[in-house]
Amino acid sequence: MHDRHLITLTVNDEEHEVVVEARRTLLDVLRHDLRLTGAHAGCEHGVCGACTVLVDGAPARACLLFAVQAEGSALHTVESLAAPSGELSDLQQAFSRHHGLQCGFCTPGFLMLAEGWLAERAATGAGEPDREEVREVASANLCRCTGYQTIVDAIADTARTRLAAPGETA
Repeated sequence: MHDRHLITLTVNDEEHEVVVEARRTLLDVLRHDLRLTGAHAGCEHGVCGACTVLVDGAPARACLLFAVQAEGSALHTVESLAAPSGELSDLQQAFSRHHGLQCGFCTPGFLMLAEGWLAERAATGAGEPDREEVREVASANLCRCTGYQTIVDAIADTARTRLAAPGETA
């Protein structure tokens, strides 16, 4: 049985053609074929969120998607957040400023989760989130450093800053 497929993935606004077996996850293709190693393999069951990427703007667990399912979607990984010059996005700067980076293993997943959520809120015209809303969103990912407070601080700070200066996001 022939289960290899030539697919085109649009990742971080660049098209990539890859030949994949039908059973390969998007996470494996991103990390091993495209060398985009920001998304991490944590639990590989969709629980921890370390592999979170944006699929058509919405956070998704790359370990739960087959790469062939992602064809035709706009994919963004944590590598897309910083400017080509290397300047960190406002969200990345907030994580650094509030010490939300901690050991760093879960950070890409949290960044992509927050980026997708903040963009969705902006698109709907939602106002500044309260801390409970931010905590609810952040609870979707696991941080084994147990440092959620600093992550919540960083996401809340970014939400507040973006509302104060619309159109100034990275």
